[in-house]
Amino acid sequence: MQRFDARQLKKIAVYTSGGDAPGMNAAIRAVTRSAIAAKLEVVGVIGGYCGMIDNEFMPLNLSSMANIIQRGGTMLKTGRAPEFHQADVRAKAAQHLRATGAEAAVCIGGDGSFTGAHFLWQEHKFPVIGVPGTIDNDIAGTDSTIGFDTAVNIALEAIDRIRDTAASHDRLFIVEVMGRDSGFIATEVGIAGGAEEIFIPENPVTVDQAIERIKRGMSRGKKSSILVAAEGHKPGRAYDLAESIRKKTGFDAKVCILGHIQRGGSPTAADRILASRMGAGAVEALRRGECDAMIGIVAGQIVTVPFDDVIGVKKKVATELVNLVRSLSI
Repeated sequence: MQRFDARQLKKIAVYTSGGDAPGMNAAIRAVTRSAIAAKLEVVGVIGGYCGMIDNEFMPLNLSSMANIIQRGGTMLKTGRAPEFHQADVRAKAAQHLRATGAEAAVCIGGDGSFTGAHFLWQEHKFPVIGVPGTIDNDIAGTDSTIGFDTAVNIALEAIDRIRDTAASHDRLFIVEVMGRDSGFIATEVGIAGGAEEIFIPENPVTVDQAIERIKRGMSRGKKSSILVAAEGHKPGRAYDLAESIRKKTGFDAKVCILGHIQRGGSPTAADRILASRMGAGAVEALRRGECDAMIGIVAGQIVTVPFDDVIGVKKKVATELVNLVRSLSI
């Protein structure tokens, strides 16, 4: 974690970057209202790093924060800016930020977003504090990320509905949830939804092992099963799994891909509270002169974690949770 002189801090910027996550609006609201309560001005960056590059900003005040805490997505818009990998583009963005009068910023996003924030400090000494907003919950240094709880609950509701159909027709379903490099959603949904098996990047399972679990259930009279798969590097991999199972057993596995439905919708109470705590914590960290770091939550407590301990660090699903899925599916 780095430090800067915050004694003359009068104005901060806030932006959302990368994939949207339910609760981002609650975080924007917390940053803005906490800053205003501390006599600071706030400017919003429209569209994340793209808006920073294109000089698109808007003033934020108490009125602009009304009735957004319950909304999904992000009122500041978001996106990805591959051009931000170029040093001259980052210099332009930093210049635009400073031209607004902002002396520090709060970045709400994930690993790639924090990498950009890290460069703003390293190259231009522009102070940034990160707030982890991603449904994948794959950010090191924090027990949970904004949007994760909502995504799990959306997926769980879908699985509960699918199970009704599975039971009515004695069918096998494979439900694919989001998680390119992370199995957190699949694992928690698997536990809460009573899945027979989960397919996640951190703990690979063979099709033969999944078939064995399905057959074990059938031997005691179980006529329907649910498998949960993280999408991995190839969205739609559930179809490959279904085809492999059909070829090996003749079972007709139905596939349901939840996709981006998990990102939208009103955030849960847990995500609203987490986002509010983290957003307020980010403002307090900047007021203490802390930067080049992320706000996290560990054992219920708000903590500040250096970007060096976060960026590029792989957060793994606890083996205990993976084992729990399997021990409860016997």
